[in-house]
Amino acid sequence: MPLSHDHILTTVATYLARHPHEREQLGELLAALDRPTDIASRSTFTGHVTCGAIVVDALGRVLHVLHLASGKVLAPGGHAEPADESLAGVALRELHEETGIPPQAVTPWPGYEAVPFDIDIHDIDARPGRGEPGHQHFDLRFLFRLRTTTEVPLVLQEEEVGGIEWRPVDRVTSPSLRDKLLKLPPKTEPEAANASALIYNDRGEYLLHLRDYFPGEIWEPGMWSLLGGGREPQDATLEHTVRRELAEEAGLDIADLTPFGTEHASDDASTSVPIAIYAGRWNGDPRELHLTEGVMLAWFAPDDLHRLRIAPTTSDLVRRHSDLVRRHAASHPGGTAPQSRLSSHEERRPASPHGTVLNVIGVHLYLERPDGTVLLGLRHPDSAFAPSTWHVLAGHCEQENAITCLIREAREEAGLHIERADVKLVHVIHHIDKAGDRPRMGLFFRARTWSGEPELREPDKCTQWKFWDPGALPDNLVSYTRQAIAKIQNGDLYSETGWPA
Repeated sequence: MPLSHDHILTTVATYLARHPHEREQLGELLAALDRPTDIASRSTFTGHVTCGAIVVDALGRVLHVLHLASGKVLAPGGHAEPADESLAGVALRELHEETGIPPQAVTPWPGYEAVPFDIDIHDIDARPGRGEPGHQHFDLRFLFRLRTTTEVPLVLQEEEVGGIEWRPVDRVTSPSLRDKLLKLPPKTEPEAANASALIYNDRGEYLLHLRDYFPGEIWEPGMWSLLGGGREPQDATLEHTVRRELAEEAGLDIADLTPFGTEHASDDASTSVPIAIYAGRWNGDPRELHLTEGVMLAWFAPDDLHRLRIAPTTSDLVRRHSDLVRRHAASHPGGTAPQSRLSSHEERRPASPHGTVLNVIGVHLYLERPDGTVLLGLRHPDSAFAPSTWHVLAGHCEQENAITCLIREAREEAGLHIERADVKLVHVIHHIDKAGDRPRMGLFFRARTWSGEPELREPDKCTQWKFWDPGALPDNLVSYTRQAIAKIQNGDLYSETGWPA
């Protein structure tokens, strides 16, 4: 799922809430966020977002790499990719690609689980050879610590990184970053990280979870709380943690979760536990969810919280978010509820009717050779969706129309060049995996002609391209893709799958 504008807006708003004195110096970033452009795309030359990983080892040293393109010694980092799901995830992916350090080897610095440690704006020189004019990078830097005191094996990305160096804090290259690192408490240690979901609907209600009453066995027994839990070794980021917990506890998938801040709660031993809070909108019926933990899920208005057995920190969190929504609605009549004070794009979007569930739009390339064979790609074993499974070339619409998205995805994923005039819609499939999941509308386009042969442009996503006979498709094929291909062969324009009968 590509990075959403709301996710970036909310992340910047959370950062500015901590550093209000930086608002003026980040004016160009705020202006870029107010433009209807894809600020996450590296082809947006009015300025775009990059993300860096600030990694501190057990000796207090900070990881730097020699970037060959610029010739500068900097923290690991780079551009967002369409498959990135969070800004912190971009930083972790770049860390892994450039140095070989896996996401599981680091942990967010306490208090910075969902907010950047520093934001820097810097100019990038023009690169005529690549057709890139001079532009700006809005660099969001996330702070991590190594989980281990032993030496971590490093594997350089040879085409981009010329060397690695661990520097003491007073030799960190970025002045703003150096100043903030020097002010950190010197004895801060990594803590157990937790993440929870603040889920609300268009009626202004909040989804709460009634815990089992097992005193001594679970935290806050018999109390209403948010869904969520602790980070596990397989979680690359805290957003992965909260998404996994939502799936495990309730079979729930929220398409767009954005960081709302970090709260601190006290456990039974009166130890302060940091909890990263992610907010997201969902308009489903909780009675249809498959709850595996606790007693029940229910919607509650903020004014009804005093009737519940609920922790004061949870109640305050809900009311604070609700107050933010009300203040925004009062100052922007007709707008929808934002997830941050910066959500100017939300102001321009009309409110959804009660019960409306936004659908994800996916575009798919149906590429058929004259001999009738159809192009499929084998997804990477580590893919979040359909690992080691065949699928057509596909992607999610960003801030763009569907055909533009198709042409971009074909070029980025396989090096294929398609003209708009050669594209025709041949099938629409409305599908859903299970109750509570975000519905998806899959648009399948046929390209009458194209130039180029399929290349592995993104080997971390697709490991093989191959043309298949529609009558002998692979067994490990995405199920809705199999259905769509059959319908296209039959001349049917529309189908559905996954919906209850």
